[in-house]
Amino acid sequence: MLRLLNVADRLDRYIARNVLAAIIVVQVVLLGLDITIAYIDDLGDVQAGYTALDALLYLIMRTPWRFYQYAPVAVLIGALIGLGSMASSNELTVMRASGRSLARIVWGVMKPVLLVVVAVLLVAEYVTPRTEQYAEAWRLEKIQGEGAMLTSRSGWQFEGDSVYRFGAIRADNTVLDLTRYRFDDRRLVEATYAQRALWEGGSWQLENVTTTRIFDDHTDSEQLESLGWDTSFTPTQLERLLRDIESQAPSELWYYAKFLEEQGLQNDQALLYFWQKVLLPLTMGSLVLIAASFVFGPLRTVAAGTRVFYGVITGLSFKYVQDLLAPASTIFGFSPVWAVLVPTLLCAGVGIYFLRRNG
Repeated sequence: MLRLLNVADRLDRYIARNVLAAIIVVQVVLLGLDITIAYIDDLGDVQAGYTALDALLYLIMRTPWRFYQYAPVAVLIGALIGLGSMASSNELTVMRASGRSLARIVWGVMKPVLLVVVAVLLVAEYVTPRTEQYAEAWRLEKIQGEGAMLTSRSGWQFEGDSVYRFGAIRADNTVLDLTRYRFDDRRLVEATYAQRALWEGGSWQLENVTTTRIFDDHTDSEQLESLGWDTSFTPTQLERLLRDIESQAPSELWYYAKFLEEQGLQNDQALLYFWQKVLLPLTMGSLVLIAASFVFGPLRTVAAGTRVFYGVITGLSFKYVQDLLAPASTIFGFSPVWAVLVPTLLCAGVGIYFLRRNG
């Protein structure tokens, strides 16, 4: 009995080693292609303070984000190549003939994928938010000089009877181009523009302020060098508002979605990215089932290039379905979690069906 268990463990390790090696190779190839294409595109921004080497360093800093983005496709294609190579050499046939069940072989494939899932979740939570923030600030500082913007994205936000527009936020927590529109029963009564807002000692201080008060028959303008800003906004909240939502950690996305809900704003996009990251283990598991069903089913005897082709088509179809369901959740009012779960469950169902049919 112990001898049989030892053989089974060695088979699991052999399957895991083949699949993990294929996943790593695919991930490296995808990252290399993407960085090369992005580098050629980024060369258009090369100037005196931002050299070709700086452009390459910037893309290398963003490698963790790319690793996260391509992980599901790498798992799908890697599982196809790893299992396909064993199928081409009849190793899977020998395993089945020796009494190893199809479910046990698939479980052997899942083991290295679990390691990939853990690595991707750790990168998404702890690495990507920081590297993306640093890389963006570093690039903008090279182009614009010291004290560059942390992000160049503008954003709008409600608070009480006021609507704010924020131009950008710098790495030193300085907000640029702040405009406040204050309303009284839906009538605009005051517009305030500040060149910058400084975070000092736990409170905001506006600088170079112009305030215009709007009356029924006239307007009054006032200019001040500085003015206190009484608000509940913190630098962290504004940074989340202005930072690219795709690069935020799952925990940040959850708090950001709750913040938008408290402000009475739509939080569908934040919840969509949150569920995409949280449900990533299920997504990768469903893609492994699809890959296994291809190898044990219709793609058992085809060439490796054909398997890769079908893997790419399946991965793109999966992504397109998710992209289509994302806006549909807003239009038809269903939870964004279903935009992630539906294609995942569909892939899992199709994979299980073909595996049972060929098992």
